[in-house]
Amino acid sequence: MSLWFLIFLSVLQGVTELFPVSSLGHTLLAPALFGMHIDAHAPQLLPFLVALHLGTALALLWYFRKRWVALIGGWFGTFAGRRSDDGHMMWALIIGTIPAGLVGLILEKRLERIFHDLRIVALALIVNGVLLWLGDRLQRARAHRAPEKLTFKQAFLVGLAQVGALIPGFSRSGLTMIAGNAAGLTAEKAAEFAFLLGTPIIFAAGLLEVPKLFHAPQQLADAFLGGVLTAIAAYLSVRFLMRYFEGRGRLATFGIYCIIAGALCFGWFMMHAQPV
Repeated sequence: MSLWFLIFLSVLQGVTELFPVSSLGHTLLAPALFGMHIDAHAPQLLPFLVALHLGTALALLWYFRKRWVALIGGWFGTFAGRRSDDGHMMWALIIGTIPAGLVGLILEKRLERIFHDLRIVALALIVNGVLLWLGDRLQRARAHRAPEKLTFKQAFLVGLAQVGALIPGFSRSGLTMIAGNAAGLTAEKAAEFAFLLGTPIIFAAGLLEVPKLFHAPQQLADAFLGGVLTAIAAYLSVRFLMRYFEGRGRLATFGIYCIIAGALCFGWFMMHAQPV
């Protein structure tokens, strides 16, 4: 893997994992569009991808470090009978993590078959864009309502929305934000819940594959550099997005992008042979 390709993939992962535009979809589509071939059987690929996920998770943990300390403290307090918003939120996050974790373990290998047809990935990106646009309309329609604290049932349903991101082209953060808006959260709170909810999923996905990092020790330098670059890109991305939604930023902007990008990619791969 060339240095420029490494930088490209690392930054792409760090940005698109958190922007509601589907990191997996972009990782498959963008290199193919630019003629950058990814060898799925290359021994260095998996360790590299593991490092990228860990970089993203560490960036999220660092950005929300004070929030996580408060949440964990509140959670432990619930065992002593102390009720708090932080304790409630931590339980909501635990409950919301369950659906995607279980479904991912069961169906991830089967869903990998979809990766091979980039036209399907492009169509999924278009649908993701439509959902973001509709979610934005829903959020704006509820703008007059006060934000609500999620019930455990709502947290489970918001977490269930993450399952859709197992299909390349659908965004984990985007689907979670839409579900959070539907549950009554403001755009800012929905974004925060999406990032907090996604952190353990992303971190676990990386940790489960950590042993494979050492199956290709000669590639550890590339993996480390990729992880660092991804962490930087992810940190800057989450910082931008939290400010964006605090300033009443709209999901529709990302939705329009996904629709246009997905349509262009679909047209391209209909007319050109897909890389093998």
